[in-house]
Order: sequence, then C-alpha cells, then structure tokens
Amino acid sequence: MSIHPDHRHDAGATAADHPPADPTGDDTLDLRVDDLVALLTGDRPDTGTGTGVDTAADGRLDGDLLDSVASWAPADTRFGDFRLAPVRLGRDLPLLTQWMNDPAVAAFWELSGADSVTADHVRAQLEGDGRSVPCLGVLDSTPMSYFEIYRADLDPLARAYPALPHDTGIHLLLGGVTDRGRGVGTALLRAVADLVLDHRPRCTRVVAEPDIRNTPSVSAFLSAGFRYAAEIDLPDKRAALMIRDRALRHVL
Repeated sequence: MSIHPDHRHDAGATAADHPPADPTGDDTLDLRVDDLVALLTGDRPDTGTGTGVDTAADGRLDGDLLDSVASWAPADTRFGDFRLAPVRLGRDLPLLTQWMNDPAVAAFWELSGADSVTADHVRAQLEGDGRSVPCLGVLDSTPMSYFEIYRADLDPLARAYPALPHDTGIHLLLGGVTDRGRGVGTALLRAVADLVLDHRPRCTRVVAEPDIRNTPSVSAFLSAGFRYAAEIDLPDKRAALMIRDRALRHVL
C-alpha cells in the first residue's frame, strides 16, 4: 500500500510552483498574532537536543511555527524506532527524486521528472516562513518515507473547512515498495500524529486531505485513528478531510 496525500500547499512556494489564484496575491492566510510575534522576536524552542539533525545547514529557522520538529523525540512503532529528520537538500535530493519518480507516487504527488522539480518543491518550504517542514521518515536508521508537517490553519486548506488555531497537517509518501501493503503507513501515521500532539500542546487536531480516489491512503488514516470528517473541494482534487482529535486520541 502506498500512502501519498498529494495536496501541495503554498508555504513559500514560487509562482512557477503555484500560479496565483487571484490578482490580489492573497493566496496564503495571514499569520496569527502569536506566530507573527515568534517570527519577529526569534522566540522559539531550542533545537539543540542531540537529534543529530543540522537544521542550520538549510539556512532556515525551524520551530517558529511548528514547535521545533527537529527536536521531536523518536517514536516506537511495531516496525522499529522511528524519527523525523528535516530534509537537507544537499544530502536528500537524490533519494527524494527517486521516490517522486515512482509511478505510484507520481500519480498523486505530480512531482516526477528531473531533480530540479523535487528541489523546487522542497526548497519552497525550506525557504518559507516555517509553516511547513519537509522531513525524511527514518525507520531504524534507514530513510524510508517523506513527510510534510504543516500548519493547516495557515494554509489555503483552511478555506475549505472550519479550521482551528494550530491545526497541524500531514502529508506522507512511502518510498519503498516493500513498505507498502503491510501496515507500515498506518503505523507511521499514528506515530507522527502522536508526535504532533506530544510536542505541539496548542494543537488540538491533526488533519490530512488525501485524494478521495486514493483509497489505500484513506484506509490507512482511518486505521491510524483519524476520522473521516467530510469531502472537500480543493483546487487540484476532491479530498477526504481526515481528522485525529486530541480528545479522542486514546479512544481511536
């Protein structure tokens, strides 16, 4: 089973990546006051917690809007020890490009082609304001998946559903064919949703919006404790809005 939600938000994206939706250029939501203060003052959590992830090498400020993803602790899953490692293009681009050119992934992510296609997509996030953090999913020291952790309430997605402050979104693709169809995607989705809720105390919901046609993805989210909330129309697809509520975390 391949998990690859494909809605690509506009976290710092260039016009080449996403043509403007209206002449005013108001294609992303305004930052909320507390987040804007954090950006202006540099008041963000310390990322130097021994994770081995060098966020400074990317020349960006990790953690301003997502509570320092680089410092999040690893998670135990039934498939092994798992952690999120924020992407470093100089190190990770060849692997990401390989995954994006897998036909099963390309069908939904639409980023196949030269490495510059993937690089542009990832760089838009790395050079953005911190509302989206692209990460490798590392299982027992092996990079095997790609995640985008993003502020859904600051994303154009928030126009399509009643977003709450600090709603946090997840995109996922599994890189290896051998990791599909055996429950790995479900385990990782649950683990990452738990990481979000553990490390983002202001977040009450983790959300996702896989293509409604992507039945393996929708099924994996359901199995990972997300509930099906609605069908929503996005510019590039009809999506299933999936929500994992903090209040129901230990029930579903």
